[in-house]
Amino acid sequence: MSIATVTQRIGVITSGGDAPGMNAALRAVVLAAEHYGMEVVAFRHGYKGLLNNEHISLNAPDVLHILQYSGTIIKSARCPRFKEEESAKLAAKNLDALNIQGLVVIGGDGSFRGAHHLGKHWNGKIIGVPGTIDNDLYGTDATIGYSTAVAIAMDALDKIRDTADAMDRVFIVEVMGRHAGFIGLKSAMAAGAERMILPELQKDKPLTIAAIVKHIKRVEAVRGAGSYVMVLSEHQWPGGAVALSEQLEAEYSMPCRPCLLGHIQRGGPPTATDRVLASELGVHAVELIRDGVTGVMAGLRAGELVEVPLEETWTKKSPLDVNLLRIQHEIFNPVKKPARDEQE
Repeated sequence: MSIATVTQRIGVITSGGDAPGMNAALRAVVLAAEHYGMEVVAFRHGYKGLLNNEHISLNAPDVLHILQYSGTIIKSARCPRFKEEESAKLAAKNLDALNIQGLVVIGGDGSFRGAHHLGKHWNGKIIGVPGTIDNDLYGTDATIGYSTAVAIAMDALDKIRDTADAMDRVFIVEVMGRHAGFIGLKSAMAAGAERMILPELQKDKPLTIAAIVKHIKRVEAVRGAGSYVMVLSEHQWPGGAVALSEQLEAEYSMPCRPCLLGHIQRGGPPTATDRVLASELGVHAVELIRDGVTGVMAGLRAGELVEVPLEETWTKKSPLDVNLLRIQHEIFNPVKKPARDEQE
């Protein structure tokens, strides 16, 4: 049937680092709930608000025109306190006092750990919606905010290429993704960067300053004087892009400039991809609660809506696209020998 016969009340929070598209997901939750005859109670400031009972009712008019906004209208926060058993029990008590039967948690792996923890002390239905720019949750092809973060990084890299070309400079652009190089890989490839330093590529053999300098000089020898743009995932070099650029200038006299994108990647209007993904997953989450499902993340894989056990989202890892790595490292590497030369 299209409309639920029994009115339910569900809760919703946005938790952890904000991601472009969270508002679109929130909108989808509210509109889907209203369609199925459910009421929605939102808790401001994530788990912190759940503990402090910062709740508000949300109806369709409150969310109709928030698709284009980044951030989250119900605020977000990190809440280390929620790891404690007593905190989960307090949250369960607050939810029961408001007669809430289901909770939608929009966030990343830390938020899902909190959801799993809450599930041990609360009998309501809990569904996660993947909202994180890092795209590092197992079981879904993309997370809400990732597309926008890549687009922002690519736009910055395009602009930096202009000034790098004008001055024949090396630029090091630091992007988010300390544990996962999805943003680094996609933005580097989309903007034609000469090098990328990603966490996945650092595990077996960390890159050295000598290797970086050797590659820069080889690129110059092949192409002549010009720009060289490097994408660096955060925390992948001691001191980050600033320290690396200073080292290149001081030790090798290379004109080099750092650029830290930082939280710029979390802002700006969400891309159409993120808005549509958030809308699909927000509705999917409500429908899962309506069907009595709990303890899973609503995801999208190969174009199909899926449900992934919350624990799997952080205990299993999604690898970087092997083909994209091959293309960027081998086919697009300006100093890589052509295949025919390697065979001769």
